[in-house]
Amino acid sequence: MNKNQEFWNLFSRYALLIILALGSLWVFYLVFTPLTIYPTYWLLNYFFGAALNTAESVIFVEGVPIEMIKACIAGSAYYLLLIFNLSTPNINISKRMKMIASSFLIFLVINIIRIVLLTIMYINNSSFFDVTHKATWYIGSIIVVMAIWFYQVKAYKIKDIPFYSDLKFLYKHSLLRKRK
Repeated sequence: MNKNQEFWNLFSRYALLIILALGSLWVFYLVFTPLTIYPTYWLLNYFFGAALNTAESVIFVEGVPIEMIKACIAGSAYYLLLIFNLSTPNINISKRMKMIASSFLIFLVINIIRIVLLTIMYINNSSFFDVTHKATWYIGSIIVVMAIWFYQVKAYKIKDIPFYSDLKFLYKHSLLRKRK
């Protein structure tokens, strides 16, 4: 890739990140709300005979309402996975698309399992529900996102570092760099 193509690639990757962030990550919630709610409902219905109120995004399990709010969907976690991916240079488009799809799928499956397990804890009045819910919400999702990214770096043999490699490229081609 020549220098102009590299600049265009860098610009387009970051422009996409900015565009997707506009409007409070609505595109992630548009896509992942049904992809999270329906499989969660199907699993809970299979084991507990759940009911679904799609208008209000509420799953009733043994008469107990489980409201699927934005934090349950974890749109910001998908965005963080996308940030890691798009802020890393030198990944061809085919590999990048596979990485994005696989990271989103891995996180989706883990998130659905998390919601089902928390629901089981909640309907059984587990004394560990509150601490588990808060731990998986505040810390757990960040750890899962980081683990998925590190897995992808290894699996896809990524050599560059998010942001840093782009900054290094920009500095190399900037007026700030000392010329020899």
